[in-house]
Amino acid sequence: MLEKLAVYGGTTVHDGNWPNWPQCTENTRRNINAVLGSHRWSISGQYRGQSSWEERFGQAFALYTGAGYCVPTSTGTASLSMALEACEVGAYDEVIVPGVSWVASASAVLGINAIPVLTDVEPETGCLDPEALERAITSRTRAITVVHLGSAVANLDRLVAIAKAHSIPLIEDCAQAHGARYAGRHVGCFGAAGTFSMQHSKLLTSGEGGAVITDDAVLARRLAHLRADGRTLSAQPPGMDEMALVESAEIMGSNYCLSEFHAAILVAQLEALDEQLAHRRSNAAVLDRYLVSLGCLPQATAPRTTERSHYTYVVRLPQSIVETQGAECFAAALSAEIRLPCKTMYSALNENRLYKPLSRNRFGLGKEFTDAVDPYRYQLPVAKEFSRSCIALPHRMLLADPNAIELVAAAFEKVVRLIVNNRGA
Repeated sequence: MLEKLAVYGGTTVHDGNWPNWPQCTENTRRNINAVLGSHRWSISGQYRGQSSWEERFGQAFALYTGAGYCVPTSTGTASLSMALEACEVGAYDEVIVPGVSWVASASAVLGINAIPVLTDVEPETGCLDPEALERAITSRTRAITVVHLGSAVANLDRLVAIAKAHSIPLIEDCAQAHGARYAGRHVGCFGAAGTFSMQHSKLLTSGEGGAVITDDAVLARRLAHLRADGRTLSAQPPGMDEMALVESAEIMGSNYCLSEFHAAILVAQLEALDEQLAHRRSNAAVLDRYLVSLGCLPQATAPRTTERSHYTYVVRLPQSIVETQGAECFAAALSAEIRLPCKTMYSALNENRLYKPLSRNRFGLGKEFTDAVDPYRYQLPVAKEFSRSCIALPHRMLLADPNAIELVAAAFEKVVRLIVNNRGA
């Protein structure tokens, strides 16, 4: 009897017993219980005689990344919007956005009435292409955002040099890169600011949440006001049951505060981050070796990357399979073999069905603006090819036992062999 792909009723390669994500620790439970008993569930709640969990997480994450300051936020999108506004980006300003990313990389720019300029990426990493960046800069460019995508770190040497040459702030979107390091330094520390997401799927998570890091004291103070409706923490501890936020009103802000529950979870999760990253990194290296022999190309990273983090394990499929079967078909077949969701990469932002600025009236600011934010005006051939050729596997797979990684490699081999030989069914 001929071997069949599991998607057509054949036997699976793996039983689907994968590590869960997120992972709760005893310290997570301890911290949550401490918040419950404190009667202070928000930074805007009454002072109870000790620093808020939000402050504690901010200090811990600044220490972890080596940044001078960390301002926690409610979401990664809020982090990016706040960083842009702190750099004085506003209405009708142009912001460079890489052509492959989650849709929030562009919608956060729109959220402050600025114009996302969708820019092509490097074919090997999917990260912002320095040469494309040079071509995209105009007299109206007020910020450059770079996304460290999947498990790749962007070419920060070149991107920082370009930003400095044009006197434009560089903002690193590190939503997928907690713990990644470039030239020995944590990503997020190379530009004016680094932004992070702590949403459910992220490598450091509290369900929802975010943070901005910076070495600039003035920028950090602006960020603090932007996230708490124009208020900031008092210089001295307040009296019992008083509010720790003071109405300095240096700049009008919004409510992007992180709750005490989320901050307490993050303090505990940060303790486990490096061990988890190392486990993923080891397993990814094993899988890399197997897949190269099959003609698959694991996602590359910039040459001076010191430590990778793996938000997703991204791999480019052989062109023959992309052309004849398509990445979506391959991902579905692989998912069935290992009983784990494997996805195609995000669509290029100029074709992404979630990125539709004109579907919301708030962005109807006149023909000049609507024309400028129309994603179809951009040509992103490399981003399009990267998206159609690559699939992404979730990072919880890489937390498994090394034996399971060998089964993933076996599943790739099975799918490649049967699809190429047209014997899938």
